[in-house]
Amino acid sequence: MPQRPNLDLDLVRAFVTIAEVGSFSRAGERLLRNQSTISLQIKRLEETLGQRLMERNAKSVRLTPQGETFLADAIRLIALNDEVVARVNAEHVAGHVRLGTPEDFASQHLPQVLARFADSHPDVTLEVTCDLTLNLIDAFRAGRFDLILVKREPGAPTLGTGMRVWREPLVWVCGSRDLPGEGVALPLVVSPDPCVYRKRAVEALERARRPWRIAYTCGSLAGSQAAVRAGLGVTVLPKEMAPAGLRIVDGDPLPSLSDTEIALVGADPLSAPAALLRDHIARSLEKDH
Repeated sequence: MPQRPNLDLDLVRAFVTIAEVGSFSRAGERLLRNQSTISLQIKRLEETLGQRLMERNAKSVRLTPQGETFLADAIRLIALNDEVVARVNAEHVAGHVRLGTPEDFASQHLPQVLARFADSHPDVTLEVTCDLTLNLIDAFRAGRFDLILVKREPGAPTLGTGMRVWREPLVWVCGSRDLPGEGVALPLVVSPDPCVYRKRAVEALERARRPWRIAYTCGSLAGSQAAVRAGLGVTVLPKEMAPAGLRIVDGDPLPSLSDTEIALVGADPLSAPAALLRDHIARSLEKDH
């Protein structure tokens, strides 16, 4: 049988870095290499795999479908390599990491992820803040976070960087009351604008030419759920985050909703503890999803 090629982890690391920062030049700055070297590394990686991984023009870099598929495995390869090296060298990491995240995602998916990280790195202090995506982005720009998890449109750039770590199928969620008839405005329980779930709800209703109105606006997940339970309106949530006691409507008689995603964005440069947490979150969520 023909011998399969071995992947060069330096080439894989260059690929992952470009996917994170969105450009060859910024990847070169992070890896302390010039842009031509980074380009050559990607060319060698594509030749090794026999697949085109990236499409590049003067303004942007986009992963091909093969590149999107390879990215998750590439992140795992780099993370495993770094973990092995750290264990062999008995690397000691200490410090403080500030993480911002949407409340609903934090409550559903992050507790065990962060607990495992804390067990592995007891000298790294985590400071986690839950807030709306808009507020998280503003605080990140002001330098108040090392890492943020944000909701966004699939593939949309976030602060020029960011890697997708979660895909969210969305559904309508309502209380026990019957939905109003098609000629009556559908009451919506939403977060303050801009909010990707709010945008999804309004766009879907507009496409279906279904009348709607904002009945209740609340930045708190618990407050929004309480409003829906009380019958003040319907809301949009990720399917797996719909709480017990509320009714899921996935399509008819309401219009179908397209997916959103969660992206992980890191400061540049990242401290060693923050880089470890970034890789741990990406790896853990990829396994869970």
